[in-house]
Amino acid sequence: MDIKHYINQVGQQAKFAAQHMAYATTHIKNQALLNLAETLQQARASLLLANQQDLAANPDLDSALLDRLELTPTRIDSMIEGLHQVAQLADPIGEISHMSYRPSGIQVGRMRVPLGVVGIIYESRPNVTAEAASLCLKSGNACILRGGSEALQSNQAIGTCIQQALSKSGLPIHAVQIIKTTDRAAVGELLQLSDYVDVIVPRGGKGLIERVSREATIPVIKHLDGVCHVYIHNQADLTKAIAIALNAKTHRYGTCNTMETLLIDQAIAEKILPQLAILYEQKSVELRGCEKTRLIISQAIPATENDWSTEYLAPILSIKIVQNAQEAIEHINRYGSHHTDAIVTENYTVSREFLARVDSSSVMINASTRFADGFEYGLGAEIGISTDKFHARGPVGLEGLTSQKFVVFGDGHVRSS
Repeated sequence: MDIKHYINQVGQQAKFAAQHMAYATTHIKNQALLNLAETLQQARASLLLANQQDLAANPDLDSALLDRLELTPTRIDSMIEGLHQVAQLADPIGEISHMSYRPSGIQVGRMRVPLGVVGIIYESRPNVTAEAASLCLKSGNACILRGGSEALQSNQAIGTCIQQALSKSGLPIHAVQIIKTTDRAAVGELLQLSDYVDVIVPRGGKGLIERVSREATIPVIKHLDGVCHVYIHNQADLTKAIAIALNAKTHRYGTCNTMETLLIDQAIAEKILPQLAILYEQKSVELRGCEKTRLIISQAIPATENDWSTEYLAPILSIKIVQNAQEAIEHINRYGSHHTDAIVTENYTVSREFLARVDSSSVMINASTRFADGFEYGLGAEIGISTDKFHARGPVGLEGLTSQKFVVFGDGHVRSS
């Protein structure tokens, strides 16, 4: 296969499809999403079979990646539910806002429009294929999806369902294209396809994100790491704190919104740490602690400087005892990845200070970091979680896949000065 020719052809087809998607009606787009949900429901057996082939072909993947790769009946349910949710969301395309009259008599406003062609490069998670397609379709975009080689069979099976749904709905079948080759050169070609692709969204490990950021000649929406924190303040409700600290770490280990560092005020450390240590031991979580932590829970191994900035994606947790909220905030802003950070406290003033000063895309009060996800935020699905500040930040849903253009209304107005 001539990779360069193939990717160039995919880009041309996507650009053409995007022109049609830009003016597709809300009804047709919603019908395509519902058709896809129905098609996935009917194809459950083939989806699970394809995923089993991928799992069998990749026995050496670590547990976190295997967890991301696995497509369970529950995750298929979530994909289908996500499609229904996106179909129910308001269509942002064509929405006009900020209308105002100018002294000249013209009316000026802003209209929301699609980005055009979205290239998405991702690893492991086959559910991303359906999520990304749904958001791109609803926001009037075409998309080019390049999944990881480890999920090839799963992605192709989902892609077949997408093609059937597009065809049934009367939308261009090239509105969603899944790259069929596992050749890594395809990624390099896609990153250079500035004539046809308007934005690149990488979802995967740090190596992938760094490569995309380095090589792309196209704007990138990205996040590098998910080094997330939970800070337990000295005025926390300890029952809430224990539940949140346990859930944030052990609900799932392989996600970017999983807590990697636990910060605890010294005033309550001796009271809460032993209780948490027992619960983490029951979950086989390895604890790495600062010197003060190890004086309270001797089974914790010494934490190194690197631990504070490491995304484990595994049953490993670093713990640091801090003097106060000031030290906790400074630690988060220094070592965190600006993804998701939470405080547990009953003190309103401290919680507001935490919200204002922690520079992350999601900041939470008395809630698990695991809620940082498009589905939980009511976006229906997400195309990724951005830790950038431009063009989108946090979970990227429909609005994050749109832009705005100025629109002007006049009645024969001409400029005189």
